[in-house]
Amino acid sequence: MKLAAALCPLFLTAAFAQEPTLDFLTNQTDGRGLRDMLPNYLKQQVRQRHRATPASPDEFRAGFLKGLGGLPDRTPLNARVTGTLQRDGYRVEKIVFESQPGFYVTANLYLPTTGAAPYPAILFPIGHEPGAKAYPVWQQILATFARRGFVALTWDQNGQGERIQHWDEALQGSKVPPSTTEHTIMGIQCLAVGDSLARYTIWDATRALDYLLSRPEVDKSRIGLTGNSGGGTHTAYLGALDPRIHVAAPSCFITSWQRLLETIGPQDAEQCIPGFLSNGFEHADFIRAFAPKPYMMLSAIRDFFSIQGARSAFEAVKPAYAPAPEKFAMTETDEGHGYTAELRLASYQWFSRWLQGRPAPAGDPPVAPATVDELAVTKTGQVATTYNGETVYTLNRARARALNTPAATTRDIVRRRIQWREETRPPVIRPYGHESRGGLNIEKFLYESEPGIVVPAVLVSAAASTTALRPGVVLVSARGKRAAWAEIQALARRGAAVLAIDARGFGETRPLGATKGDSWTSWFGDYDSAMTSVLLDTSLAAQRAYDIQRAFYLLAARPGVDRNRIHGAAQGNAAPALLHAAAAGVPFKDLILDQMVASYSAIVENPVHRAVFEGLVPGALKDYDLPALAALHVGRIVLIDLATPLGAAMPAGAVKEIYPKAQVHVRQIEEPEAAAYARLID
Repeated sequence: MKLAAALCPLFLTAAFAQEPTLDFLTNQTDGRGLRDMLPNYLKQQVRQRHRATPASPDEFRAGFLKGLGGLPDRTPLNARVTGTLQRDGYRVEKIVFESQPGFYVTANLYLPTTGAAPYPAILFPIGHEPGAKAYPVWQQILATFARRGFVALTWDQNGQGERIQHWDEALQGSKVPPSTTEHTIMGIQCLAVGDSLARYTIWDATRALDYLLSRPEVDKSRIGLTGNSGGGTHTAYLGALDPRIHVAAPSCFITSWQRLLETIGPQDAEQCIPGFLSNGFEHADFIRAFAPKPYMMLSAIRDFFSIQGARSAFEAVKPAYAPAPEKFAMTETDEGHGYTAELRLASYQWFSRWLQGRPAPAGDPPVAPATVDELAVTKTGQVATTYNGETVYTLNRARARALNTPAATTRDIVRRRIQWREETRPPVIRPYGHESRGGLNIEKFLYESEPGIVVPAVLVSAAASTTALRPGVVLVSARGKRAAWAEIQALARRGAAVLAIDARGFGETRPLGATKGDSWTSWFGDYDSAMTSVLLDTSLAAQRAYDIQRAFYLLAARPGVDRNRIHGAAQGNAAPALLHAAAAGVPFKDLILDQMVASYSAIVENPVHRAVFEGLVPGALKDYDLPALAALHVGRIVLIDLATPLGAAMPAGAVKEIYPKAQVHVRQIEEPEAAAYARLID
């Protein structure tokens, strides 16, 4: 039977019909906790990978570097001093260097004006605070070190200070503020090629250390490393990787991943290393990799980084320092997040003890901070407008292009990339009643996709007028099955048995409450679940593809359904999951992919993207792109409103260039969204 193209009378009828209870668990006792299901499942996956015996430092470093995507090659720094600022008891040199060719790093070098060189030195990576390297608290710390006989170097992280990566001259700021948003937009692009954003931030820190050690004023045998928040992150990172660091003290970062997941969730992209948790790694491993050199944890009791996690990390590391317990210490302060006075005093004492062999002077005399303009390295205040150099976006784009992503792929390659688990047995269901609406029968039930994951589903069909087998449709919408009621009706009224599911994290199983605010969610969707999956070396798209596989075989086992005519339909970030399921071998006949991002390469090629993270398979561009998956499919593919990385529908001609064999539909103004679904069934 062919579906008629004109469905408007059906939509008018549906508009006046009472909507059935498609979200049937929302107010049910059994539905309590359903929105916590996916986070709880992922936390359980993390717990299962916990190591009873920690990784060796060498194993940890190897796994960490693999998650980063490796590090760039050393190239000339081309460092130069662009100005000098004379201050009371110290001077500041304004430095620019290239951590990679054309990738400019703006830095301030604090130098003592008393005493005799060579001096011990402090490398000071920064966090996300306003003002970047000019943040007054950083000046307080750096100037104090300089006055006490240390050389100290700090620099702007990418996306901060003079290194805004998405600079907009008209806005005089980032197109996508704040810096954590910039970082994560770039970080998701890096994930597409199999890298972490930390590959760039760590390399900036490594090259900053190269520059510091090149200075004749510095004693290369006495190098310290400290920073707060994101600077604490990079203190942990670089301390574990670079043997040239002799003493370290991260502030307001070290905790445990278990406590992170139970509290604030994964932070922005450079703090989340692919595969880190699948390897059973922990924050404590950063410290073990530094042992037995002197290491102090600086922690705040009221920090958003859990003090319980910090204390557990401290206890876990103690055995590594058993031969020299005096070299491992922890200072706590009853404060919130920040390099506050008590932590600063502890830091001064720690570095003076181990790098100068004497106690630090008492107190923390106030430093009159210089202005942002006084500390500026570039003429315009931005590397983007002074040098017009590279950005993380352009460097990552070049790496993606160098991959020469194959135009064709194989089922085995796809299966390896998403770690496919084939399961052809129909899942067990738990019934939750029936409804009838406007001649449609609606069966409501859950099925267990795997232990810890249940999927709410409705099976909708019209009363059979014949004994002939009817076609089936597995429909999954990123907005949930309730939002797809019009599409469900359109298909069911044309003779299909429609199984609409809320794959994990969609619809009734959508986790409640964004941990990072509505703006963050609008950019990155269910970031916590997506990034925890990346940390576990998987993706939401791969997990949802598994849920779709289970749905297919559930529907195939239903009486009256023609298992050879089961189609798939998916909307938004559900579409890449459906496409992966089909490419992995789930035998769908035809597919509708509605409002799917056109390709993973488009995410990399476009400077900015929005709400694509949940559909991304990290590292996919090493093996294939979405058009290659479509080319594997032997049935028809109907593409509806194929989307740019910002969500706009692409012109039909542009879509045809990418998907030459697909049927392409671009919705017209006021066209009912469900109308195009008539194309699915013959």
